[in-house]
Amino acid sequence: MVRNTERRERNSWVVWEEDGRYPDLIVELLSTSTAANDRGLKKELYQSRFRTPEYFWFSPETLEFQGFRLTGEKYQEIPPNRQGWRWSEVLGLYLGVAGDRLRYFTEAGERVPTPSEASAQAAQQVRQMEARAHQAEQQVQQTEERARQAEERVAALADRLRALGYEPEEES
Repeated sequence: MVRNTERRERNSWVVWEEDGRYPDLIVELLSTSTAANDRGLKKELYQSRFRTPEYFWFSPETLEFQGFRLTGEKYQEIPPNRQGWRWSEVLGLYLGVAGDRLRYFTEAGERVPTPSEASAQAAQQVRQMEARAHQAEQQVQQTEERARQAEERVAALADRLRALGYEPEEES
């Protein structure tokens, strides 16, 4: 992640095409074939050459998760909290493993939804609002029906009173 950049599609981040800007945060996904290189050579490169403020790695296979913050010239491990999450100052969020995935968490401990989860939540909220609107519509119709029935009863009562010789007073 590189902060304060132009939002546009890129196939990759090319430092010399981006005014010499290096990433502010790197999250490396480990694989069996690259893990040793990621923990060694790449960590050294990001620390000494890139000077990337934060570096995390995560293995979807083993769920290994580490985080480092550049302090002076060297990376220092970011200590995990009780849940095993590690605070990212760059993001202002925790990174942590939930189930078998690396996820973001707020300072209050709430999981940040993925775009697809956020979309599903928004769709659910729309369905709930539509259901409430439908209920309100039905209540209005029921109230209107009760009012119509009450008017019919008043008219029928007025007709009976007239038949008995009483003339109902007109409303003013």
